[in-house]
Amino acid sequence: MKVCIVGLGPAGLFASKTLIDNKIEVIAVEKGKAPNDRTKKDILFGVGGAGLYSDGKLNFSPYIGGDLTEFVELNKANELIDQIEETFKAYGLNNGYEGFEDKIKQIDENATRTGIRFIRAKQKHVGSDHLVEIVQKMYDDLVSKGLKTMLETEVKDLVIENNKIVGLETNNGLVKADYFIFCVGRYGSLWLNNLTKKYNIKTRALATDIGVRVETNATITNNLTDIVYDPKFHIFTDTFDDFVRTFCTNPKGYVVSESWDGFINVNGHALRDQKSNNTNFSLLVRVGLTDPIEDSTSYAQHIGQLANFLGGGKPILQRLGDLTKGRRSTWKRINTNLVDPTLKDVTPGDISLLLPHRIVIDLQEALKKLDEIIPGINSEHTLLYAPEIKLAALRIITNNDLKSEQIDNLYLAGDGAGLSRDITNAAATGIIAANGILKVLKWEK
Repeated sequence: MKVCIVGLGPAGLFASKTLIDNKIEVIAVEKGKAPNDRTKKDILFGVGGAGLYSDGKLNFSPYIGGDLTEFVELNKANELIDQIEETFKAYGLNNGYEGFEDKIKQIDENATRTGIRFIRAKQKHVGSDHLVEIVQKMYDDLVSKGLKTMLETEVKDLVIENNKIVGLETNNGLVKADYFIFCVGRYGSLWLNNLTKKYNIKTRALATDIGVRVETNATITNNLTDIVYDPKFHIFTDTFDDFVRTFCTNPKGYVVSESWDGFINVNGHALRDQKSNNTNFSLLVRVGLTDPIEDSTSYAQHIGQLANFLGGGKPILQRLGDLTKGRRSTWKRINTNLVDPTLKDVTPGDISLLLPHRIVIDLQEALKKLDEIIPGINSEHTLLYAPEIKLAALRIITNNDLKSEQIDNLYLAGDGAGLSRDITNAAATGIIAANGILKVLKWEK
């Protein structure tokens, strides 16, 4: 009995581990390279997935980066989260900062008074510079236990007979297996979406997050991030009652750019051994479309392409004070700004020419509310980088074991199938899918 896993991000790695630990033969097809062989040029794919060069933050909660209780009971979801944490520890996770309970309670109370929801979760910070080591150890261990891999291999098409996949057509030949788990990650979502259309696999649209990367001096955020490394706040705006969230806070970190299909996106990370003077985080507006267009991913891509045009192929940078005053930023104003940008390869500009009016208002109102919790964040010196877009894949319709409703031996996991939005929850869906196959194999025996 052989299982083929497509994609070795967190979902694929944990699915592989679950199956190999149960003596199942596994072959993994991965578009990119092994962790130690990857560079920033292939930041979005390879063993470890797009998260390999992320900030290396792990949120151990069934409700952050998805909602595992959609597929399993809460007690089982918590067991999966604990299992993932123990696995990371086994491969070298030995640091972390979880905060002080009394001070966390005070943050929660202050947020509630402001009309903001503070999301509490157990967190660990690995650091972008150390996450590669952990993933490489996990990968090497799986290979030593029998995982067969086809790296730098792209799946071109499926071979389907009688509602089952019998093989994958790749640039390195035909790959056959009895069961398949697609764990392609967010970068592979468009590829997966094209397959769903070609083979009439049922999907439903999900909302997409569109916004900016906020950067300020670390002295503004220290009182908060010294207690909770990656604080997460949920905000509903006054004018439009839209949902806005903070995400991926990087104390003393760096803003970075990354290349997506058709546009340059911004992101942020923090290193364990190298620090900046700034803190950055994403501020994202949830955008969901309805009739006649439900494809929020394509909508977000059009915004990304417009940003590419306006920024001349570079992210757009604007001072919050310039946005408030209705003027574009210039290098002269940025060079005299109190907050010095950590990402220099940008184009000073006007975000209001890029983002729709509604999203701009949402972002401004969210920053005003956050200023009640983080005094000084709504300063004119605060920097905004655009675009930061978190594409949401079309959610492939599955049962609770994450098996496709149309193809009998296809299971899905991770961000690419719209089932998760972060490392930990992606890993959990990989385990759920693998357990689904193990359940079927047990029945067959």
